Amino acid sequence: MSADTSLPVIGTAARARLSTLDRYLPVWIGAAMLAGIALGRWTPVVGKALNAVQIGGISLPIAAGLLVMMYPVLARVRYDRLDSVTTDKRLLISSLVLNWLIGPALMFALAWALLPDLPEFRTGLIIVGLARCIAMVVIWNDLACGDREAAAVLVALNAVFQVIAFGALGWFYLDALPRWLGLDATGLDVSGWEIAANVAVFLGVPLAAGYLTRVLGERRNGRAWYEDRFLPRIGPFALYGLLFTIVVLFALQGAAIIARPLDVVRIAVPLLAYFAAMWAGSFALGKGIGMGYERSATLAFTAAGNNFELAIAVAIATFGAASGQALAGVVGPLIEVPVLVGLVYVSLWARRFFPAPELQAVKP
Repeated sequence: MSADTSLPVIGTAARARLSTLDRYLPVWIGAAMLAGIALGRWTPVVGKALNAVQIGGISLPIAAGLLVMMYPVLARVRYDRLDSVTTDKRLLISSLVLNWLIGPALMFALAWALLPDLPEFRTGLIIVGLARCIAMVVIWNDLACGDREAAAVLVALNAVFQVIAFGALGWFYLDALPRWLGLDATGLDVSGWEIAANVAVFLGVPLAAGYLTRVLGERRNGRAWYEDRFLPRIGPFALYGLLFTIVVLFALQGAAIIARPLDVVRIAVPLLAYFAAMWAGSFALGKGIGMGYERSATLAFTAAGNNFELAIAVAIATFGAASGQALAGVVGPLIEVPVLVGLVYVSLWARRFFPAPELQAVKP
C-alpha cells in the first residue's frame, strides 16, 4: 500500500481513538478561559482565596493543577526506552542549542524591537524567554503524538540546565548585554535554590510519581494490565488538570487583563512571534536533519514552550506581584495555551510530509 492511500486510514483511526474531551479540546479550553475570567471578575473573593497559599510564588491550586496534569503523561512514558533517546546526539544537541542559545536570544530581540518604550513588560518577556519548558509542554507533545520518551529526557535536560544557567543568563540578557549595546540595563535577583525548588516541585514530583507508578504497576500486574487497563483510567486527568489550571490562571488574572487590554495586546505581539518562530523553526530543523515526525514534533514543542511557573515566580519575587514584569509573565501562558493548542493541530496535519513508516507507528 502506498503512503498516499494509507493516510486516510490513519487519520480515521486517530479520530476514532479520540474521546469527546480530546475531540473538542479547543472548545473546553475556550470555555475554561471564559469561566476563569467570569469567576475572577464577578467573584473576586475566589481569586484572593486561590492566591492565598503559594509555593515559590505560585498559587497552590495552580501547582496542584499542574501536578495532576503532568502525572498521567509521565506515567505513560516507557522508561526502559530512554536509552534510545539519550544516544540520539542530533536530538539532544539541537534541543540544547534551541532552548539555551536561540530561544533566549530571540525573545530578547523581540522584546527590545517591539516594546522599546515599555521596560517593565520587556523585562518580563525576557524572563519568560529564559525559563525553558519543564511542565505543560508534556501535554502539547502528547496531544501532537510526539515521542513521550524523548519529551521526558528533553524536559529533564532543560531542568538541569535551568538550575545551572538561569541566573547567569538573567545577568547576561538583563544587565551585561544591554550595557554592551548601550541600552537600559535591569538587575535580576534570583537564587539557584529558588530555581532548584521550582524544578523539584513542578518536574521532580510528577516525574518520580510517574516512574514509580509504572515500575510498581508492571511489577505487580504486568505490562498488559498497566497499558490496557490502568493508563486509560488515569489518562483523562491530564486534560482535567490542564482545564483546571487554565480556570485558576484566568480567575487570578482575568480582572487585570480586562482592565489593561491594550497592555495585554502589546505583550501578546512579541509572544505570538516568538512561539510561531520557535515552533516552526524547530519543527523544520527536525525534519531537515533527518528525524522522524515524533521526535521532530517533540523538539518543536519543547523549544517553543516555556516554564511560566518559574517566570511568574521570579517576576513576583524580584519586582512584586503588581509589577509590569509580573503581568508580562502571567500573559505568557495565557497566550501560550491557545497558540500551542493550535500548533498541535498544525503538527498533526504536517505528519503527511514525513515518511509513511513513521506515520504508521501507533503509540501505546
